[in-house]
Amino acid sequence: RFYQGNVKGDILLNGRSFKNNELYDLAHVVGTVFQNPKSQFYNVDTTSELAFACENQGLPKSDIYQRIDTTVADLHMENLMDRNIFHLSDGEKQKIACASIEVAGLNIILLDEPSANLDYDSTLMLKKLILHWKKQGRTIVVAEHRIAYLWDIMDRLVVMQQGEIVKDIKSEQKDALNDIDAQKMGLRTRLMVSPIQINKMPSVTQDDQIIALKNFNFAYHGVKKKIVNIKSLAIARNQITAIVGKNGAGKTSFLNCFCGLEKNCKGIFKYEDRVLSNRARKKLCFMVMQNTGNQLFTESVLDEVLISLPKRSKNKNDVAMNILRQFDLDFLAHRHPQSLSGGQKQRLAIACALATGREILALDEPTSGLDYAHMQELAQLLSKLKSMNTTIVVVTHDSELIHACCTRLIHM
Repeated sequence: RFYQGNVKGDILLNGRSFKNNELYDLAHVVGTVFQNPKSQFYNVDTTSELAFACENQGLPKSDIYQRIDTTVADLHMENLMDRNIFHLSDGEKQKIACASIEVAGLNIILLDEPSANLDYDSTLMLKKLILHWKKQGRTIVVAEHRIAYLWDIMDRLVVMQQGEIVKDIKSEQKDALNDIDAQKMGLRTRLMVSPIQINKMPSVTQDDQIIALKNFNFAYHGVKKKIVNIKSLAIARNQITAIVGKNGAGKTSFLNCFCGLEKNCKGIFKYEDRVLSNRARKKLCFMVMQNTGNQLFTESVLDEVLISLPKRSKNKNDVAMNILRQFDLDFLAHRHPQSLSGGQKQRLAIACALATGREILALDEPTSGLDYAHMQELAQLLSKLKSMNTTIVVVTHDSELIHACCTRLIHM
């Protein structure tokens, strides 16, 4: 859905105005990686997607092949070539989007939350790529909340609030920032946290009531390799369980199977001594997807929460507005959900989950677009839901969220 807007002012590049230029003129100069990379793909397979930008520039076929081979080798992406884009994880899609910029060789690079869906190793690879671009003399602008991987390589830190620039900090000034000041500006931790540092949490304890999974497996139609292949797994009830693993490990597919959203998923899901079918699990679980825009359907933020409330709820409007207030969304009640920022959509989807009152809440990368304050609010809310005996399963790469609220940890 598109909304008409008015843009004032101008952008000058080497003294040349881009105000009246067509979009295809900018495409020869500027490359962009969107927050949701899926929305910028034009091909079904990964190799064709990498070639697409070069083909648009009319480059010779031999040059295109050479650029692709060099980029794939530099980024160690051999395992992602000749793959169906729709079978990739969101983190893998992010890698393809970044690689397409590298292949095209564009001089200005705009990245919107590029680390949001990346694991630790992939984030380090992204840092290496940005540093490579910087050494080549390219201009890189990154819109981010997670700045740890950028801290020692960025030349400038510009802070925005409500569409306005409120701080402009040069590289030599940034180290004077303390953690409290950084958090007030919405910035996350300045220290990279490796997976080794979050390994001390148990997956279950002997006192936990559990959800038992056996022979749980899933593969895409026509594909032999199983995306999910779990012989046996126990998930603690009434706890907050973080599921971690590298990009492409099958975490999102597992969550879809867990919630009964994959028809081809096989296996046993045992809950309170009952074996539950896919259909039964859909009534038990609510899933907040990684791309939350895909699960928002109504014409207003308020309506999204209203349709999520149980049919027999009383004073629905008051209850819905109270839920929106908990997520700092009440002032957006009459906005169209698709006009919200990525972080606001994320909070709205979680608000809808709260409204349903389901026993199990599953979240896929719920902090991918959230600043520090809203990440902390989410952690507090999940802890509150846990105290109300809600079972929460979170797929995440966010070490800050894990430290803030998770009580169990499973590696995939």
